[in-house]
Amino acid sequence: MTTEKSTAVLLCNLGTPDAPTPAALRRYLSQFLSDPRVVEIPRLFWLPLLHGVILRVRPSRSAAKYASMWSDAGSPLAVWTQRQADLLGQRLRESGLPAPVLPAMRYGQPAVGAQLQGLLDAEVQRVLVLPLYPQYSAATTASLFDGVADWVRRSRRYPELRFVNDYHDHPDYIAALAGSVRAHWEGKGQRAQHLVMSFHGIPERNVRLGDPYADQCRNTARLLAQALQLQSEQHTVTFQSRFGPAQWLQPYTEPTLQALAKAGTRSVEVMCPGFVSDCLETLEEINMEVRHAFLQAGGQAFHYIPCLNDSPAWIAALGRIAEQHLAGWKTVPTRSI
Repeated sequence: MTTEKSTAVLLCNLGTPDAPTPAALRRYLSQFLSDPRVVEIPRLFWLPLLHGVILRVRPSRSAAKYASMWSDAGSPLAVWTQRQADLLGQRLRESGLPAPVLPAMRYGQPAVGAQLQGLLDAEVQRVLVLPLYPQYSAATTASLFDGVADWVRRSRRYPELRFVNDYHDHPDYIAALAGSVRAHWEGKGQRAQHLVMSFHGIPERNVRLGDPYADQCRNTARLLAQALQLQSEQHTVTFQSRFGPAQWLQPYTEPTLQALAKAGTRSVEVMCPGFVSDCLETLEEINMEVRHAFLQAGGQAFHYIPCLNDSPAWIAALGRIAEQHLAGWKTVPTRSI
């Protein structure tokens, strides 16, 4: 038996700069690339390179890319994360779970620690930490848990905590992905010749050290292909966003699309199942850079399938995932947050 206590959900994403400016990008990238979970290079070698070279050059380039997709409401990732938090909270209330949902960012604002402190100040006694990363990786999921632990370490008291590790094979997540592809097919009236499922890459070394990310990505793709009744020759799994000289998970997305075009594939559909919110890596890297590379290599039609964003099927899936992890926590309404 459990007593009734106030409960909340912290819906966490990677993060975004505050503005599409070099100064904002410098602050954001400094925090992001200083995380030893993200860059597993000895600090003695990495930090001088980061502060002496990368943060002097990359912010201006990245700011221009962010500016190409920034809106009056802010960055796409921030907008979609807030929207998902609002809709998830509404769904939980309709399901009889009075658990408010707050968005949080591992890097940037609103910060994980600040959001947790706000929940504690509001006398929330239990918190479910729900990452917007379907596939587990030490560079994302474990880093988020580090951020929560850092706040706990500095706090005199803290609420009960539960964490969601992954949901890469959750039936409702797979169904939401499949539904987005079918909706695209219906909207276009036909299918492209090939479907490319592009996931964010990580260094191959991370996998050799035991990171389950690659296996989970491929399992997501396998289940999605099954749901769509695709044959093996009709789809490909690739990995994008390589950074630095090390070998990352392969095949790489852009060279694969170029090779498909040169081999005679005229039309492709590209989706990013590991991203549940459209962001720089999907809107600029995939729908602009990779699109250009495919068409330049001889392809004729490039169709980008948007992320799940605020689709009803995805919000329903998020709701079921949250409900399953909240099971056993009898909750009462909190005071206004």
